[in-house]
Amino acid sequence: MIKTIALDFGGVVVAISFEKAVRHFEELGVPNVRNFLNPFQQGGFFGDLEGGRIDAEEFREEMSRQTGREMSWDECSYACMGFIDSVPQRNLDAILALRQAGYRVVLLSNTNPYVMKWARSSAFDGNGHSLDYYFDACYLSYVCKMMKPDPEFFRLVLAQEKVQPEELCFLDDGPRNIEVAQSLGIQTLLVENNGEWSQALAEKLKA
Repeated sequence: MIKTIALDFGGVVVAISFEKAVRHFEELGVPNVRNFLNPFQQGGFFGDLEGGRIDAEEFREEMSRQTGREMSWDECSYACMGFIDSVPQRNLDAILALRQAGYRVVLLSNTNPYVMKWARSSAFDGNGHSLDYYFDACYLSYVCKMMKPDPEFFRLVLAQEKVQPEELCFLDDGPRNIEVAQSLGIQTLLVENNGEWSQALAEKLKA
C-alpha cells in the first residue's frame, strides 16, 4: 500500500520552460548555454550547483568568469528562474488533497538554491504560502549532494521516510528518473511535462 508520494518539482509541481531558461542565460551573455542546460539534469557548472558541489556564491563567481564581467546574485537568480514558467493552482490543490487524504507528500528534486530561495518564500504561490506549506519534507539535490537518477538519492528518501519501495510512489516527467526508481521497486508515474497528473495518480492509488 502506498504511504508516501514523492513529486518532482519542475514539470510536475511547477510548469517549466527550457527555452525561456536558455534565453535568460543568453541575455546575460553566458556562452554556449545549451551545452550544459537540460530539461532533466544539468551539466557543467550549473550541474555542479544542483549537485551541491559548488554553492551559490561559487556559481556567481563562475558566471562572472563565463561572461567576463561581475555578475550579481540577482542576475544569477534571473538566469536560474528562467526555468519557472508558472505555478499551476491545480497542482497545489492536488498536493493538499493528497495530504488531507492521509498520504505523506514529499518533494524529490534536482534544483538549486536560487530557485529554492524563491520557492521557499511567501512569494511562491501568490497567496503568501511557501513551498514548505505544501510538502511534508523536501529532498533537494544541492542539499543532499545527490542528483536524480542516482539510485542513492532514491535510497536516501526511502530511508528518511522509513518506507519500503512499494510504499513509495514517485512522479516525474523524466523517463530515466522513472526507470531508475522502478529498478529499486518504487511505484512510479511518468507524467507529461507540465501536464495534469492528479487523475492518473488517483487511479493508481485506487488500484
